[in-house]
Amino acid sequence: MSEANRLRGVLAPVVTPFRKDLSPDTERFIAHCRWLLSQSCGLAVFGTNSEANSLSVNERIALLEAAVAAGLDPSRMMPGTGCCALTDTVRLTEHAVKLGCAGVLMLPPFYYKDVTEEGLYRSFSEVIERVGDARLRIYLYHIPPVAVVGISRGLVERLLKKYPRAIAGMKDSSGDWNNTGMMLDAFAKSGFDVFAGSESFLLANMRAGGAGCISATANVNPAAIDKLYREWRGAGAEAQQEALNAVRKAVGQYVMIPALKYVIGHYANDREWAAVRPPLVELTAMQGQAVIDALAQLGFSMPGLSEAHAKAAA
Repeated sequence: MSEANRLRGVLAPVVTPFRKDLSPDTERFIAHCRWLLSQSCGLAVFGTNSEANSLSVNERIALLEAAVAAGLDPSRMMPGTGCCALTDTVRLTEHAVKLGCAGVLMLPPFYYKDVTEEGLYRSFSEVIERVGDARLRIYLYHIPPVAVVGISRGLVERLLKKYPRAIAGMKDSSGDWNNTGMMLDAFAKSGFDVFAGSESFLLANMRAGGAGCISATANVNPAAIDKLYREWRGAGAEAQQEALNAVRKAVGQYVMIPALKYVIGHYANDREWAAVRPPLVELTAMQGQAVIDALAQLGFSMPGLSEAHAKAAA
């Protein structure tokens, strides 16, 4: 893949706001996407922290179409398209490619037990063949702590051999730096882009030839994460990494998705952001205040967020 076409840097699995009736709130979604882009953060919409698997295929399609129609740049987007059903994955992937998205983040089918490497190879292969579009760029999503089904080195090798253009990279959310390092050692020099699944590994990932990170807390701390991405060679990189880790620890002291939404709602002065779809449950007021207090001790802020959301509300 040419350097100009590669999607690198910091991306957020954009949280999905809901109205009181639990339908997706398109206006708030677009406002948050626009703010993230203003902070030099790309949009991995429909990732894990987007509550993607609580959204229907039609809801994902409608939100993505609305975002592009609102003028958001699809070349900064990597929508999640991996579903249990092959046909759903194909439909979402085709849609993202046709809208001009830079790539798609694709979970493996994640329900069945004891899935073989051959079965996973066939699954990804079927998607690529059925989409049949030279513009397709797939970023494999390795998140065994949640999906259970993982993506092995052998599977990546097979897919790259057969589909060197379509298989663009991966997001490693294993939480195991040894696995990320192995993927980097094996594939990074060939142009396969490895994104860390947390900014906690961003500095190590960049030093090893990685592409950046796709991280939950990029929803609330995008500029600081992007700063380390751009300055990782600098003398202050370790201190920047420690500061990022402290923010992530403060936000992650409770369940991440409702915590992210509470933080956004607090700094946007918009309590409606707290809503999550069952089976998730919003933070209690006490839990939320504990997160805000911990962030305040770090001097944390989200510059421009309240103004961006106020414009959307108007």
